[in-house]
Amino acid sequence: MTEAERILLDLLDIERLEVDLFRGTGSGGETPTRIFGGQVIAQALAAAYRTVEDRLCHSLHAYFIRPGDPVKPVIYQVDRARDGGSFTTRRVVAIQNGKQILNMSASFHVQDEGWDHQHPMPTVNPPQTYPSRSELRHAYVDRVPEGFRGELLRERPIEVREVDHLDPFNPEVSDDRNKTWFRMAAAASADAKTQHLLLAYASDMNLMSSGLRPHGLSWFSGEFNGASLDHALWFHAPVKFQNWHLYVMDSPWTGQGRSFNRGSIYSEDGTLVASVAQEGLMRKVQRKR
Repeated sequence: MTEAERILLDLLDIERLEVDLFRGTGSGGETPTRIFGGQVIAQALAAAYRTVEDRLCHSLHAYFIRPGDPVKPVIYQVDRARDGGSFTTRRVVAIQNGKQILNMSASFHVQDEGWDHQHPMPTVNPPQTYPSRSELRHAYVDRVPEGFRGELLRERPIEVREVDHLDPFNPEVSDDRNKTWFRMAAAASADAKTQHLLLAYASDMNLMSSGLRPHGLSWFSGEFNGASLDHALWFHAPVKFQNWHLYVMDSPWTGQGRSFNRGSIYSEDGTLVASVAQEGLMRKVQRKR
């Protein structure tokens, strides 16, 4: 297990303060200046899971209300909305400095029998044929200010290989559809609940970039202010995130300072494991005159 993988697993092992009150660490995720959205979602789901027995999450819906401060811990308050015969519902509020930074509803379901169908996974080359995130970042390191290079090259827990990579410093106008392989090798020892937490964390990676592609924008372009506004995730099949998964994303619409993005996550054998939808802020930077 790498140090980055250990840190992520520790982040998801939140502390119980009271029966329905938990505390999570803010630092250590994907982003240094504010808490990575996937981290808050995964910790909120972890808090909900601590109050649920014998059933797994099938869906969650979250709203990002304020940016989280990575220097401070996050308090997660769980409301046991319903414990039914087939479904359990939880509401989780994430709090910093006495204010909500996220609220989330999650639903948990017993295993039922039903009819099965899914859209097929697109045909792409295997992950090993694409450069790793680390290789790409080392190729770009000379193009960022020296003070940011350490953060750019910092080891990350999720291995990422972009199928439709664009140069972030010179992005071409491109199709909104894009695909990424990802996995975390240390997930091999994780139980089913922790597998969900890891996929929830990773589901916020690269998704909003879909809406940037048709406009020739990137997170390094400095032309827009962006942040996740909400995030929805549906689990369809068991997750084994130690194996490669293909994240197939698109953005059917942008407008009015917002971007709508969605994704399908497939296991390497083609099983549709999860679906994702997210709206993000995509506001033009106002230049001083």
